[in-house]
Amino acid sequence: MDFTAQPKSATALCGVGSADGKIAYPPGVKEITDKITTDEMIKRLKMVVKTFMDMDQDSEDEKQQYLPLALHLASEFFLRNPNKDVRLLVACCLADIFRIYAPEAPYTSHDKLKDIFLFITRQLKGLEDTKSPQFNRYFYLLENLAWVKSYNICFDLEDCNEIFIQLFRTLFSVINNSHNKKVQMHMLDLMSSIIMEGDGVTQELLDSILINLIPAHKNLNKQSFDLAKVLLKRTVQTIEACIANFFNQVLVLGRSSVSDLSEHVFDLIQELFAIDPHLLLSVMPQLEFKLKSNDGEERLAVVRLLAKLFGSKDSDLATQNRPLWQCFLGRFNDIHVPVRLESVKFASHCLMNHPDLAKDLTEYLKVRSHDPEEAIRHDVIVTIITAAKRDLALVNDQLLGFVRERTLDKRWRVRKEAMMGLAQLYKKYCLHGEAGKEAAEKVSWIKDKLLHIYYQNSIDDKLLVEKIFAQYLVPHNLETEERMKCLYYLYASLDPNAVKALNEMWKCQNMLRSHVRELLDLHKQPTSEANCSAMFGKLMTIAKNLPDPGKAQDFVKKFNQVLGDDEKLRSQLELLISPTCSCKQADVCVREIARKLANPKQPTNPFLEMVKFLLERIAPVHIDSEAISALVKLMNKSIEGTADDEEEGVSPDTAIRSGLELLKVLSFTHPTSFHSAETYESLLQCLRMEDDKVAEAAIQIFRNTGHKIETDLPQIRSTLIPILHQKAKRGTPHQAKQAVHCIHAIFTNKEVQLAQIFEPLSRSLNADVPEQLITPLVSLGHISMLAPDQFASPMKSVVANFIVKDLLMNDRSTGEKNGKLWSPDEEVSPEVLAKVQAIKLLVRWLLGMKNNQSKSANSTLRLLSAMLVSEGDLTEQKRISKSDMSRLRLAAGSAIMKLAQEPCYHEIITPEQFQLCALVINDECYQVRQIFAQKLHKALVKLLLPLEYMAIFALCAKDPVKERRAHARQCLLKNISIRREYIKQNPMATEKLLSLLPEYAVPPMIHLLAHDPDFTRSQDVDQLRDIKECLWFMLEVLMTKNENNSHAFMKKMAENIKLTKDAQSPDESKTNEKLYTVCDVALCVINSKSALCNADSPKEPVLPMKFFTQPEKDFCNDKSYISEETRVLLLTGKPKPAGVLGAVNKPLSATGRKPYVRSTGAETGSNINVNSELNPATGNRSREQSSEAAETGVSENEENPVRIISVTPVKNIDPVKNKEINSDQATQGNISSDRGKKRTVTAAGAENIQQKTDEEVDESGPPAPSKPRRGRRPKSESQGNATKNDDLSKPLSKGRKRAAVSQESSGGLEAGNAKAPKLQDVAKKAAPAERQIDLQR
Repeated sequence: MDFTAQPKSATALCGVGSADGKIAYPPGVKEITDKITTDEMIKRLKMVVKTFMDMDQDSEDEKQQYLPLALHLASEFFLRNPNKDVRLLVACCLADIFRIYAPEAPYTSHDKLKDIFLFITRQLKGLEDTKSPQFNRYFYLLENLAWVKSYNICFDLEDCNEIFIQLFRTLFSVINNSHNKKVQMHMLDLMSSIIMEGDGVTQELLDSILINLIPAHKNLNKQSFDLAKVLLKRTVQTIEACIANFFNQVLVLGRSSVSDLSEHVFDLIQELFAIDPHLLLSVMPQLEFKLKSNDGEERLAVVRLLAKLFGSKDSDLATQNRPLWQCFLGRFNDIHVPVRLESVKFASHCLMNHPDLAKDLTEYLKVRSHDPEEAIRHDVIVTIITAAKRDLALVNDQLLGFVRERTLDKRWRVRKEAMMGLAQLYKKYCLHGEAGKEAAEKVSWIKDKLLHIYYQNSIDDKLLVEKIFAQYLVPHNLETEERMKCLYYLYASLDPNAVKALNEMWKCQNMLRSHVRELLDLHKQPTSEANCSAMFGKLMTIAKNLPDPGKAQDFVKKFNQVLGDDEKLRSQLELLISPTCSCKQADVCVREIARKLANPKQPTNPFLEMVKFLLERIAPVHIDSEAISALVKLMNKSIEGTADDEEEGVSPDTAIRSGLELLKVLSFTHPTSFHSAETYESLLQCLRMEDDKVAEAAIQIFRNTGHKIETDLPQIRSTLIPILHQKAKRGTPHQAKQAVHCIHAIFTNKEVQLAQIFEPLSRSLNADVPEQLITPLVSLGHISMLAPDQFASPMKSVVANFIVKDLLMNDRSTGEKNGKLWSPDEEVSPEVLAKVQAIKLLVRWLLGMKNNQSKSANSTLRLLSAMLVSEGDLTEQKRISKSDMSRLRLAAGSAIMKLAQEPCYHEIITPEQFQLCALVINDECYQVRQIFAQKLHKALVKLLLPLEYMAIFALCAKDPVKERRAHARQCLLKNISIRREYIKQNPMATEKLLSLLPEYAVPPMIHLLAHDPDFTRSQDVDQLRDIKECLWFMLEVLMTKNENNSHAFMKKMAENIKLTKDAQSPDESKTNEKLYTVCDVALCVINSKSALCNADSPKEPVLPMKFFTQPEKDFCNDKSYISEETRVLLLTGKPKPAGVLGAVNKPLSATGRKPYVRSTGAETGSNINVNSELNPATGNRSREQSSEAAETGVSENEENPVRIISVTPVKNIDPVKNKEINSDQATQGNISSDRGKKRTVTAAGAENIQQKTDEEVDESGPPAPSKPRRGRRPKSESQGNATKNDDLSKPLSKGRKRAAVSQESSGGLEAGNAKAPKLQDVAKKAAPAERQIDLQR
């Protein structure tokens, strides 16, 4: 600053002088001019400061005396002095002057006042350095200004805002963590007085406060943020309007230019809300407006903001501002994916901080758990699990249910998150019991649900379940006793499906161990082509058991190479999979193998990860000898009553039974671990218990693990033998079976032991006491199967003299005529149970012999066929009940299917017998159909049955129950995929394509349908439509993929069949015509569904000689057996492809179904007969209702009043049986008497009512005309009596009656198997009136 060298007078210096022109200085203070040195000036100014500090407002004389000095200190000389100490002292003086002369300042010039306050403000920057020697003077300056509120003088200045902005910026910039509370308090006093006593806060001044709340500034200077925060809280009433105006300008009017902070509005709102929600009272409605913006990014920003406001711990915004809360919840359904994602992320904080809002969030999270976006579904799970891990009380059962649903999500990432989340909750609340029993009970379902996932086809799901089991359900790192206790009570509390899944898991792991063991055995053999081929096949099998089998193949090959080169690695792997490996050894082996394969230079090693997956699956981390011993001790405690069963929520009986079942399963996978006297002593104790299932399981454990008992534990042997003999003679059927197998498996002198059981049992058989027959028949059957060389011959006389003549061919008791088609096991008569076991004995005897030299198999097959023809009543004396007949039909059909699994018997099963067996899948009893289909599938899937038996599933298209059709379709898919995979994995299988290739099921299917008893007229459109549905039921699954041009191959097979004759009746033209007609229907379907079928067939198909003759030379059959009109009719309303697990949506027909009209109005039980004339439209509607009844309204096997529908035959009523009536299929054909068949409207889970017409006919009147049944000719009474004495060797032309809707022929009222819905109100839909007959007595 430029100052003149000449001294200047006071007047010149400040522009104002005293009366005498002299400046009065305090005593001892000389004149202060620019002539003196700075030090001297500072010295004199300090004395002046002291004087002003001591003065107060009441010293009027001194105020007058020192007025010139006060004016002098405000001169430019002092205000622009280069020395900071001088400026500080002058500022202190000026502050005191304002105090002393308050409320009027001695300075009247506005410009001078502005200069003075800007000068003082600049001096306040000295507050920054608290260690400065002058800090106390700076503090004094601040304190003085704040106390006096000196800056309030500036309100009268036009440009006071500049001063205030400068002051605020200065104070916010100097505040730091070295300041004490007094400094902050004085700053607040100073600034708050300006805000609260002024006319308003300008935008610039507001910006100087708000800028300190922005995250960037907040992070730089936390103290300035705290200062602004407290300042806003103190001035909330005044500043709120200014803040509202600012946000209104930016948010509503979009004027971002009003402030440099416009781009930070959402950050500011968040901080202001945290400081004091009252600051934003007027701003919140503006946010609601922004939530509805058309700009997705803008909505996203508002959602992010409000998520923080609603979710913050102490926020009550949701309750205070319900409209905004509801509007915000609406963003969960926003069209913009990031907005939905942000909304879901918010829910976690909200659930944790505001449990009371969970109810509002639940419905929105439910919708988002089904969001099409994978990331959103994933975050819904994370949200719920995070809250649940904090406190289970924060989430309700509905929210946990959403996570449960997502364990079956189509995306692996979502499924994995859901499964891992549930596993963590289970471990936290059930295993560790962190929140008490109530919380443990709330999530007790998790263990079952997680294990159910093992049923999924994905190998990733299976591997994750195994990992979860090892880490969360039964942590492998627990001590043995604790680990086994955990497993013991887990197994006891699992539901049956979860138990099956866990058993399957151990089975799969054991199978993989055996594959690895076989691979190591191949390494020990000399190198050869056969060895390499076998090794390759084994490697492919192992790869299928690892994630991403495609990549796994390469890694497994690499691992195999390493095994070949590293002998130590092979020995480690052999130890790992050896039966004697302990859990601790397994852990060491896994770590050692992983260490050898690790590459330090490659942090992420996919090869090592894949090997770890393999090792984790095969390592025995849970079960070893020590673990089995611990399990046995736990079970002993349960038996003694000293265990913690009740505390664990399990009854002692359940614990014992489940514990033994667990040991039984482990005896399959870890048999060596059981070999100890202590374990076997405990099992012997279980054998003596009264619980039949416990004893049965104990016998099975001995059977699986007792191979060394005879040599190593003679004491156990001597105790065990008499018990096994007793169980084989007088135990339950299951115990008898296991006892016989146990003796055969573990004793060297088994022939002697079995003879001691066989001889007394065979001599004591007495058909008059059927209750005592069942166990002996089971034991004899299994003995003859296990030791055929010793017992086949003696058994023949037992079979001939007792089993057939005395037991099967006689009905000693009369069955209960209750009309039911099925009864529970406990209600079945002992005689029928004995007959069922007798049939099984015949089969076991034959399976043991494995030859037909004595022609016993032929006789047996004729017997079984006769039983099927007679519908289970072999004697046809009508003494046996309908439900017992169902049991015997099922036993006979299953027996034929069992014999077909043995090649020597399959060869002698005639096509007629095969067809009789096949028709069981269309039995009128639901349970017979269901159980037979399950047995059929089980045998086919294990590749035990010949391929022709897969054709039987085509008949399931006629099943009136949707669930049965869906199940059959799943079975077909499974069988086809297994066979195709087997062919791919086994190069040698190409030589056996005739018995493996799924397409080769088509010729037997065509032959089976050509001999369908319902297919009587080859030109009947309705019958052809049934045939088409059956064909399409299988062809649809086969034609899903055109593998190796299979469409053309199937077409070629159908064409080739037309060049042959029916081997069953080669000379009957009608039979051959039916065969060719079915071929034409098949060709029609194949041509219509595939454009690729016209290509050349990859190979010439081979037709089974059992069903078709060799094609004759020069024989050409190019005739079309279905007309063009019929072809069009067959292709209309084409079936819709159904999902594997979904409902069968295509039109499926049940043969012979007639309109089933439901009653109108309330059911009164009246027998008034009202016949209504039906027009074609009514017929259509009736068929729809009939189908609906079959699917839902009518329960099968239900003992209820039955309604028989009286329908007047009318032309052009289509007797089509479709589940869904298509307009293109309407009104074809006429109702005729020869189409009348007995049908049952069916649905799963109830019981059929059979009308007893033979008993209800008035003896004095003419007999009612007999009704044709499925494949059966009308049978007169004399024929019925004659049938009983028919020779079994006669050709069989009778079939089985099938399940379908009851109907009426024109010859009279059909006494069919019609049923009423279980609930009356189900039947109250509009329909023509009908006659009701109560058949119950």
